Amino acid sequence: MHAVYVTGPGTVAKLEVPRPTAGPRDILVKVRACGICGSDAFYTQIGGIPPRQGETPLGHEPAGEVVEVGAEVAGIPLGAHVVINPMVAPSGIIGNGGATGALASYLLIEDAVLGSSVAIVPDHIPFAVAALNEPMAVARHGVNRLEPKPTDKVVVFGAGPIGLGAAIGFKLRGVESVVVVDLIPARLETALEVGADAVINSAEEDVVARLVELHGNEPRRPGESRPGTDLYLDAAGAPVVIDTILKNAKHGAKLGIVAVHKKPVEVDFGSILSTELTIVMAMGYPTEIFEVTNDIIEHWERYAAIVSDQFSFDDVEEALATAATPGAADKVVVTFD
Repeated sequence: MHAVYVTGPGTVAKLEVPRPTAGPRDILVKVRACGICGSDAFYTQIGGIPPRQGETPLGHEPAGEVVEVGAEVAGIPLGAHVVINPMVAPSGIIGNGGATGALASYLLIEDAVLGSSVAIVPDHIPFAVAALNEPMAVARHGVNRLEPKPTDKVVVFGAGPIGLGAAIGFKLRGVESVVVVDLIPARLETALEVGADAVINSAEEDVVARLVELHGNEPRRPGESRPGTDLYLDAAGAPVVIDTILKNAKHGAKLGIVAVHKKPVEVDFGSILSTELTIVMAMGYPTEIFEVTNDIIEHWERYAAIVSDQFSFDDVEEALATAATPGAADKVVVTFD
């Protein structure tokens, strides 16, 4: 079979490797779709995933079809369509430093347990949409960390895949208002398509003034203008986002950070002390990997809007290059015959 490996700094290759065989407690999945994450570009840039040396397998957002089932595996039938938890593989995180990656023709799931290592999705769900399960779990963890209530007014900064997934998550939790902020018009159109109540183009509009219009004004002192936004989610990773929120958050607001900030961000705790702002961080998906699956199944057409580009596995190098090029695509998914 073929699998994609980082072969050196800035280089990837599709290599021919032995097709695995399922043992008594394993299943073998024919990969039918695999999303490309921003981390894949980072791993390629640095030449692998520490502490592994040499060739490093890529891909951790798979969906596929079960083609072999070990004799001791329960509840996972042959032919089932599945999404996969890359975190629990005994040989290391799939596509994140482990021995296997999901940008491959087949993927061995060792010690396969339904509800822990895999979840079954109905056959009518497109594999490219099912492959969103892993990043949507990341988005859902960001939503869960903010503990939204139906009366909350929410702002999501960043309309990439995680921000869009979070916007859907907030709407499915029934919050009063979800506003999405970005500076790319096409992304904002997608935000409206997935259910955002309003969008703000930060390149053209005064974000704070627009939020006051949408969420009301809750100043701390006379003459001041502060949006009545209850929850802020940073899915952009830009220092200006944090600065804007800290300077304008109302008393008792919450800020969740799911974005990866590659440089330190300065925070003046003295200036925000009186706001009693709560700041929470969100990384990964401690419990959400299959929590989000049922929502994807029920609302798959809404989630489908997040997939911006699809490439055949024959063109996987082009897919990786496109995903790594700023502004070239939002969510790239590789599909397999």
